[in-house]
Amino acid sequence: MTRPVSLVGRRRHAGAPLPASRFFTCPAGLILRALPLVGILAAPAIAAVETATSEVSPIVVTATRTAETADETLVSVTVVTRKEIEQQQSLSTLDILRGLPGVALSNAGGAGKSSSLYLRGANSDQVLFLVDGFRVGSATTGQTAFQNIPVAQIERLEIVRGPHSSLYGSDAIGGVVQIFTRRGGGPLRPFFNTTAGTYGTAGIAGGLSGGGEHGRFSLSGNVERTQGFNGCRGRGAPYYDGCFTDEPDDDGYSNKGVSANVGYDLGDRAKVDLIFLRAETDVEFDGSWVNESRGLLQVLGATVRLRPLENWEMLLRAGRSWDEDSSYKDGAYVGRFDTRRDSLSWQNDVAVGENSLVTLGIDYTEDRITSNDAYSVTSRDNTGLFGQYQGWFGPLRLTASLRHDDNEQFGGHNTGDIALGYDVGPALRLMASYGTAFTAPNFNDLYYVSPSPFFADGNPDLQPEQSRSLEVGASGLFDTWRWSLNLFQTEVDDLIVLQPPLYFAENIDRARIRGLEGTLTGQLLGVDIGVNLTLLDPRNESDGPNDGNLLQRRPEQTFRLDLDRTFGRFSAGTGVVVSGRSFDDAANTVRLDGYTLVDLRAEYAFSDALRLQARLDNLFDEDYETAAWYNQPGRGLYVTLRYAP
Repeated sequence: MTRPVSLVGRRRHAGAPLPASRFFTCPAGLILRALPLVGILAAPAIAAVETATSEVSPIVVTATRTAETADETLVSVTVVTRKEIEQQQSLSTLDILRGLPGVALSNAGGAGKSSSLYLRGANSDQVLFLVDGFRVGSATTGQTAFQNIPVAQIERLEIVRGPHSSLYGSDAIGGVVQIFTRRGGGPLRPFFNTTAGTYGTAGIAGGLSGGGEHGRFSLSGNVERTQGFNGCRGRGAPYYDGCFTDEPDDDGYSNKGVSANVGYDLGDRAKVDLIFLRAETDVEFDGSWVNESRGLLQVLGATVRLRPLENWEMLLRAGRSWDEDSSYKDGAYVGRFDTRRDSLSWQNDVAVGENSLVTLGIDYTEDRITSNDAYSVTSRDNTGLFGQYQGWFGPLRLTASLRHDDNEQFGGHNTGDIALGYDVGPALRLMASYGTAFTAPNFNDLYYVSPSPFFADGNPDLQPEQSRSLEVGASGLFDTWRWSLNLFQTEVDDLIVLQPPLYFAENIDRARIRGLEGTLTGQLLGVDIGVNLTLLDPRNESDGPNDGNLLQRRPEQTFRLDLDRTFGRFSAGTGVVVSGRSFDDAANTVRLDGYTLVDLRAEYAFSDALRLQARLDNLFDEDYETAAWYNQPGRGLYVTLRYAP
């Protein structure tokens, strides 16, 4: 077992959808129709896999806040690289994430619409999103509009599953998703791509990167637009279901983004990096109160890495993120919900002897909100002190971490995590871990002042949601095949719910989530194969009529199969995603049927720099929903021309 690379010396917004048998009968007919196609298809590596099939395991930093390979970490992690994003021809972050282990997604009617990620069955506001190490998201809803982060600006993603509050504080009950923007370095290189397709979809992106002996830079931008389709099949009075209106028009979406990443090495012991990401969006949707949202997601930050001594590395990070959302009804301004988040971090990694690494640090964040709606409190801060130990004892590896958060609103909160890994041999590892985590109440639940006598104000006495998680697993390598199998259970207490009839926020509910994740990647007869399977049992264990019901919008089974192959300059592949049934409401009366999606992709390389790609989504035009009454795209064809010398 090797040491890590870094072992020194190296209330929802208006218009957004409400949050939402043990095994289902798989729509086998669609899969059988797809098998003759997938057997002859093939592109090099795939995105929806646990780790790359290459011999070199990717470097991850999110799992322990220190650099290590994905193979040696004790945490369940998926890495998606830029190469894999392009080979999959992903048009959105939902495309990238769909079918990954432990991931369930819901979407309210197409590109750019309100979307939620449920990681290992946790609520969508119990997943922490980072961009280049900086927290992003809305302090009013507690969620992140990850669907608006432009794919063109992404270098890679790291999806870490399981509790991580002991390193990151609030919001990490289900895990952490970190998005890294494009980085520079090497000779001067431009890139360019343009896409056109179904639903009036069109996009263009380009940029320039390079660097010298000490400096590096990357600058890029994108513009994309789609006319969309009718997002909601809801009805107005007297039925009041779906989006509470009947607006059978196309709901468009546009995204304009830019990013910059600049770095300079001040000798061997000091490095400085500056990052900037900005995405402006305009989203049309169906709604009786508002039907358009103009948003801004922006991050600006600086990171300084120092090495005062050979065995001591220091990281200093300061930045600000913005999440802004302005609402309109038929073009008339309605209101806004804006978040500004300032953050500071100081981390120290100290090697103790040859086999131990100690990390000590402090994080500080301050959230401020601005809105036309009244909030009794508009700011709060949080200070977190954390420590971590990593040790290597022959075939045994140990990691343990503790954190104390002091929040201006709810006071102190402690979390911890411990993990053990044992290498039975060079190709088999066993692991076990236990961790606690929490999610702080958002501003809507705490401080919102309702203008209506029919709805309650926020509840400033709310306490954080708390969780306990246990995981056991095994992973290994056999010839060219990599595999992993993980069992986990998470218990969440003090879930925050809105109690009718006035929808007063209270800590009352409990949930118990059990699951199994399996992955397999390898090559057979020249075909790259990737398989992911997630079995989930997410149960409501609160007292009352919903006790024992499934948690909303979390399918009990998710399966993904990818087959890819290259024939000289031509490559082709397919992806099959199967999702089990779920329910849209806590009472389990509104069922979301299971579905099967089959996608085809092909590419022709005119040269090493110029490629023409085509992607056919939803081959059999499956009619399905991931949120009740909200339509999803049917069969669609998208063509992309890429230039990257």
